[in-house]
Amino acid sequence: MSFTLCKEEMILIDILVRLPAKSLVRFLCTCKLWSDLIGSSSFVSGHLNRNVTKHANVYLLCLHHPNFERQNDNDDPYDIEELQWSRFSNETFEQFSKLSHPLESTEHYRIYGSSNGLVCISDEILNFDSLIHIWNPSVRKFRTPPMSTNINMKYTHVALQFGFHPGVNDYKAVRMMRTNKGALAVEVYSLRKDSWKMIEAIPPWLKCTWQHYKGTFFNGVAYHIIQKGPMFSIMSFNSGSEEFEEFIAPDAICHPWDLCIDVYKEQICLLFSFYRCEEEDMKKNDFWVLQEKRWKQLCPFILPLDCAGTIGISIENELLMERRDFIRGVSDLHLCNYESKQVLETGIELAVTKYGEFEFLFAITYIESLVLLNNA
Repeated sequence: MSFTLCKEEMILIDILVRLPAKSLVRFLCTCKLWSDLIGSSSFVSGHLNRNVTKHANVYLLCLHHPNFERQNDNDDPYDIEELQWSRFSNETFEQFSKLSHPLESTEHYRIYGSSNGLVCISDEILNFDSLIHIWNPSVRKFRTPPMSTNINMKYTHVALQFGFHPGVNDYKAVRMMRTNKGALAVEVYSLRKDSWKMIEAIPPWLKCTWQHYKGTFFNGVAYHIIQKGPMFSIMSFNSGSEEFEEFIAPDAICHPWDLCIDVYKEQICLLFSFYRCEEEDMKKNDFWVLQEKRWKQLCPFILPLDCAGTIGISIENELLMERRDFIRGVSDLHLCNYESKQVLETGIELAVTKYGEFEFLFAITYIESLVLLNNA
């Protein structure tokens, strides 16, 4: 009898673990057995592991205009630009759902990292006292880290990265803050401990005036593109060991425009599209990966000149490229397979946001999970 029940339970688990998070949340009300099963840590882990290994329940999180027919008056300060974060199917590219801020805020927000179903959101322009929310849109649960008690001065430039550190089995948020005079503070938030920690040991090469640009988070390590004078380099910070490293960027990188840092086939990579090539209306795109702490240049690829550049890399290792429509103020999202050089139109139109002299577009991979289902 017990063997039969065990077998039935295994069959039930094998069925449920294949379902999307939205269905599983509904099934919590079915009965106590299902509620206990779906809410258990082992099931949450099993559901996540299957989605990650099978690339199941994967979406693209994109920032776009909800109504493309509306034209904003840039000269009217009261004409507020409408922007919307949405999930799009990773296969059909159809809009799956809109994301509503967990606090029902109408203010714009930005996603600073996506990992295992969790996204880290905060203000569009970060301040030292900006609230941070770690949110699972699939189960509509979130955690708001406490305000840091370590900050004793105002910082003018703030960078934020978020992700999972498999070595310590914890989700980390890394916040770097600096002043124009070179003062620097680095804080790490632990989701498991629900607390911030100030990093005391800052290497001498970071105690100078530098400019932060783009960044990414991989295997518990935050990577940032920084510029010190005419030199570009990649600064890494391991949120587990709390160690810093610096990797000088390739000489060909001469400015931050059209420069992207992301993860390609489990390796940190840099993509730089700046040079025109001999072919008319085409542009050369350089590609490097970080191997054994050295940059290895891969074969460059050629794309049409109106493909402005790479803004990220999907879970399928496809390059997320943009093709700008300057008249409408949007950019069409394309997927490029680096090996086959095939470019696929998604039909997704991204919003172009500006911060000072820089323009940004946001499209990242999102994998559904039940993490934070029981707020633990």
